[in-house]
Amino acid sequence: MPHTTEPIVRLIDMIFPGDTNHHGTLFGGVALSHMDKVAFLAASRHGRAPFVTAASQRIDFAAPARAGEMVEASGRIVRIGTSALDVEVTLVAEAPVSGERRLCTRGVFTLAAVKGPDTRLPLPPFAPPPPAERGVLRMAEMVFPPQTNHYGTLYGGDALKMMGKAAFIAATRHARAVMVMAASDRIDFTCPIRAGEMVELVSRIRMTGRSSIAVGVELWAEDLLSGERRHAATAAFTMVAVGPDGKAAAIRNAR
Repeated sequence: MPHTTEPIVRLIDMIFPGDTNHHGTLFGGVALSHMDKVAFLAASRHGRAPFVTAASQRIDFAAPARAGEMVEASGRIVRIGTSALDVEVTLVAEAPVSGERRLCTRGVFTLAAVKGPDTRLPLPPFAPPPPAERGVLRMAEMVFPPQTNHYGTLYGGDALKMMGKAAFIAATRHARAVMVMAASDRIDFTCPIRAGEMVELVSRIRMTGRSSIAVGVELWAEDLLSGERRHAATAAFTMVAVGPDGKAAAIRNAR
């Protein structure tokens, strides 16, 4: 049985046409990539060691995820050995406006710690989750070399893309309406993020008006081996609900 107190790592993304197959649903390879990435982040955050995927159990696709929907991959440690652990990952599709959610697939990934000077064995025991924060959306991402500039740090444009996506998802879940970005009010970058680090985006609804929502987004960098966290950027966005005619529409179902 899965352990119920281990912290969950969550990745949320939008499904765009480039991620779909000829049926207009999420390509299976993209789904598996999301799941493996979440499993790696969950394992690395727990063990603070360099991990590689050793195996995955049978993965059955129960329902499709369609273009225009959100897809949420959540990973939780369910077994810990001396140098390997298992991460249970679920992939859930969510319709942005209706909020309807369906389980697409579930799988268990086994990740092994690579032995070396940065690896401390045995792996630590289960850890309790942090206190729940009401009204806060946390999303994890990974920084890979193609996302970096010539200094080897996260390119500012990709950081803005991540923060804009986080603001969109937070506003959409809050209003359950078609949302568009109306303004980027202020963005402050405080420190660089290196390739191989984890990025955590923390979004909060600051204000809800008749048709607009103010969203604050914090960008945190985390070294997966040491656990060191740094506040890398802060942004403020104004998102607006629009109707079928593309004009601003009243928000009626804000949570």
